[in-house]
Amino acid sequence: MLKGFFHVPKAVNEPVKSYKPGSPEKDSVLAAYKAMWDSKIEVPLYIGSDEIKTGNTKNITAPHDHKHVVGTYHLAEKKHIDQAIENALASKDAWANLPWEQRAAIFLKAAELIAGPYRARINAATMIGQSKNIFQAEIDAACELIDFLRFNVEFMTQIYGDQPKSTSDMWNRVEYRPLEGFVYAITPFNFTAIAANLPASAAMMGNVVVWKPSDSQVFSAKVIIDVFKEAGVPDGVINVVFGDAAMISNTIFEHADFAGIHFTGSTHVFQDIWKTIGNNILKYKTYPRIVGETGGKDFIVAHPSANVKQVATGIARGAFEFQGQKCSAASRAYIPQSLWPAVKEQLITDVKSMKMGSPEDFGNFITAVIHEGSFDKLASYIDQAKNDADAEIIVGGNYDKSVGYFIEPTVIVTTNPKYKTMETELFGPVMTIFVYEDAKWAETLKLVDETSPYALTGAVFSQDRYAIAEATEALKNAAGNFYINDKPTGAVVGMQPFGGARASGTNDKAGSAMNLLRWASARTIKETFVTPEDYRYPFLGE
Repeated sequence: MLKGFFHVPKAVNEPVKSYKPGSPEKDSVLAAYKAMWDSKIEVPLYIGSDEIKTGNTKNITAPHDHKHVVGTYHLAEKKHIDQAIENALASKDAWANLPWEQRAAIFLKAAELIAGPYRARINAATMIGQSKNIFQAEIDAACELIDFLRFNVEFMTQIYGDQPKSTSDMWNRVEYRPLEGFVYAITPFNFTAIAANLPASAAMMGNVVVWKPSDSQVFSAKVIIDVFKEAGVPDGVINVVFGDAAMISNTIFEHADFAGIHFTGSTHVFQDIWKTIGNNILKYKTYPRIVGETGGKDFIVAHPSANVKQVATGIARGAFEFQGQKCSAASRAYIPQSLWPAVKEQLITDVKSMKMGSPEDFGNFITAVIHEGSFDKLASYIDQAKNDADAEIIVGGNYDKSVGYFIEPTVIVTTNPKYKTMETELFGPVMTIFVYEDAKWAETLKLVDETSPYALTGAVFSQDRYAIAEATEALKNAAGNFYINDKPTGAVVGMQPFGGARASGTNDKAGSAMNLLRWASARTIKETFVTPEDYRYPFLGE
């Protein structure tokens, strides 16, 4: 076998394309959108080398036109989950023993496939299946996913290069083994990049994976599968199953070789998973790694010195991009009385200018929420706000699901800082604002910290450096990703490692080496060159 200390290509962030009128990327993605819209795909289970069609299927529809079917996917039975685990374990030794540079090459190739021939397809699939406008699809399905793949390869080499000290008579080294068993990846609907990264990051470190994508993300998941296959991920390394989440999870959590879970989703589901793993702990060969990023009730707090237009823009973008369906989306804001009239005027003007409709029309800033369940929940909170004495809707508040699941971007102003929509994660285009007295800045920071059980993202707007320092300290546990004079969304791989604590997850920071370390099990090796042959130490002498 050839040997060498290999250097991987330096990771750089993928440039975001403009999609301006007349650009080749706009023509390309619209052509892909039309072709995918006018055809139907069938998505099987991918278990080992088999593509299994169970005959029990569900339709894939577009949230912005929910009567339009773009494909079907097959649902697994328990026997298929058992089969996926068996195939993963059967593939484990060959994959773990493959030289690291061979694994790296696969995922670097996957990044280039997405940057080039698959870019339009994966963006169009995300636009259709998740109702993202082209900009949101580009920064997610193309750029962030490319960044995850490139930077994770670089992070992997940094981890492998982290070695202990040695001396002339002993050589100390650490090897980073994959976990003993298989990893279970559960991925969300809202980010195509996360859906790919959760199984890929574990696999890159030599692990085998059973991956369950969200039922609402199958359309773009199929493109991810195609990319991984063309890039050369061997059969059995990443096994893909769809179906009843409880059945799939319970089957996996009963298995002795379950070694870890990589999760993004709701807080209550993650808490149930943690409890189940704890109850089953005596069944496992090793303590499973539990890595999860869950919900958020992300905040914007403005100091009286803040710039009005910056605050209004931070709210408009932070709350309403991708219909507020980001874990990091701003959903509560605290504005001082002195700024509120101007912020209110600017925010109403901005929101009223937002166009809503299909992502195929590049003039639309807002499209549909993901499914009927989300629509109905959001509509109920909006209706409640219309009836509550301590709440007022100042813009938006309408909704319609006759064609697609459309919720107008809505701003609620409340006189109650503990109003329900100030505390509850809604995951939609609803922002709630509390107006505070200017003199109560410190008190408001305490309120921000204590109002929500979550601690994912947050932002402070201020031109006063003392106020910024005060907020940074007061809110140190309130957000794993903290922004100064910017919206609390848009973390970039390699720049802002992403994750939060409290009820928002384990804060293992996707987009950094910290996350990859969770999928490795270190073994320290000490080699002594001249081995002692007498048990006696010098202190025993006369």
